[in-house]
Amino acid sequence: MRSNIIRELSAELYSALRQRQPVALISARHPEFGLEEAYAISVGVLEMRLASGERLVGKKIGLTAKAVQDMLGIDEPDYGFLTDAMQFRNGATVTIADSMMAPMVEAEIALVLKSDLPTAGVTPEQVLAATDYAVPCLELVDTRFDTPKIRLIDTVADNASSALFVLGEGHLDPRTVDLAGISCILTRNGEKQSEGVGAAVMGSPLNSVAWLANRLGEAGVSLNAGDVILPGSLVPLAPIVAGDVYRASFAGLGDVSVRFA
Repeated sequence: MRSNIIRELSAELYSALRQRQPVALISARHPEFGLEEAYAISVGVLEMRLASGERLVGKKIGLTAKAVQDMLGIDEPDYGFLTDAMQFRNGATVTIADSMMAPMVEAEIALVLKSDLPTAGVTPEQVLAATDYAVPCLELVDTRFDTPKIRLIDTVADNASSALFVLGEGHLDPRTVDLAGISCILTRNGEKQSEGVGAAVMGSPLNSVAWLANRLGEAGVSLNAGDVILPGSLVPLAPIVAGDVYRASFAGLGDVSVRFA
């Protein structure tokens, strides 16, 4: 019976994604659900996206900030999946009404892998060795639910709230710099919105990706060569309205920007 419910909820979230029609919180309708069911729903939605022609290109990690974890009463991040349909080019214009309902933006140091990672016992040093390059990134997060007051089960089921991502053009060999020390300034329409450093992401983006490799490994899923990995935001979530232009400038890494219409 529970597997039938998971399939129904996956289909419901997939429809919400495609039709931009929000749905009621899963946590409210199924308080008995835990993380296992939530991730099963997320995978169910992914399978529908892949069946529609989308291609898996990477993974994302969310809830990496300690303050957010404390607020939700959890002790680890969550994760979701990236498809080619979610990627926009640097400087692109994204029409909010076409794809998102309650969007917000994050600035991240994305990592692109050059080799596969093991599925257990992965260390930050192994992540560094397996990384081809770091690249500036803006991630757009969203919710497919009818209220922003979501709980952990909801965001996990909803692909860790991921919507779209934009990669910059600057590529940096992570072995030449301390990723934890890279600073970022996020601007909104030319005015400073916030700032942060790589250490905000679990001490280093490398720590975040190591966590993900081990966590996915428990489910028999690996991080592979060519994967784009979004380790988590250096800055707080920022709201978006039509007309906004967001730019993230990373010291020594470059800029990435996106315009909203």
